[in-house]
Amino acid sequence: MKKHIPNFITSLNLACGAVAIVFTFQGHFEVAFPLMLAAALFDFLDGMAARALKAYSPMGRELDSLADMVSFGVLPSMMLFCLMRTCSFGENPLCFAALLIAVFSGLRLAKFNIDERQHENFLGLPTPACALLCGALCDYVAYAPASLPAIWSAGVVFIPVLSLCLSALLVSELPMFSMKLSAAAFKTRDALFYKRMLFVLEVIVIAVLVAVFGAHWSLAVLLSFALYILKNLLYALLKV
Repeated sequence: MKKHIPNFITSLNLACGAVAIVFTFQGHFEVAFPLMLAAALFDFLDGMAARALKAYSPMGRELDSLADMVSFGVLPSMMLFCLMRTCSFGENPLCFAALLIAVFSGLRLAKFNIDERQHENFLGLPTPACALLCGALCDYVAYAPASLPAIWSAGVVFIPVLSLCLSALLVSELPMFSMKLSAAAFKTRDALFYKRMLFVLEVIVIAVLVAVFGAHWSLAVLLSFALYILKNLLYALLKV
């Protein structure tokens, strides 16, 4: 029985993504984004459950990728697509640029499954990070239509360019640190450990500032993942 528990949790990830797509097309980003966050939580928990129960299986690996494709590939691209359409662009062909994220997320997930170099850290932007940045942007713009991100999104260039940049990062060879922490990591405390701890501290500061200024909580998510991308780009540039 226990070998099915991780797959059940993965199925919850998939269910959240599918339901969120429905709410996205109804224009309810305020429901779709929390569902995306729930999918991300289940994506984290299924791996934890598999390790704790020693219930690894080829089916579980494949199901995990399929669930991630829906929740972190199709869903964010649909959210950006609908955001552009609600910004009065209607049938503008540029709206379809957002769908590139779904295509490149699929390429990213396929690459990850056969790449033996990504056990501890990542090469390229992880699909959950890409998805949560997109989802947070859509949720925040819907909540604060007069904000700077909303003004940018109202332009015909911002979302297509963002989609192109994120798509390129998904399949890039850019080294990006993961947040996987183990007991051994706390003992060794190498440079990677301090990168992770610094990022956690920065996320806490962002969350506190967002709360102090009374902004919507999705702004904290948006800024945190934007910072994650910028830090990794900087580390790669400086070869740190």
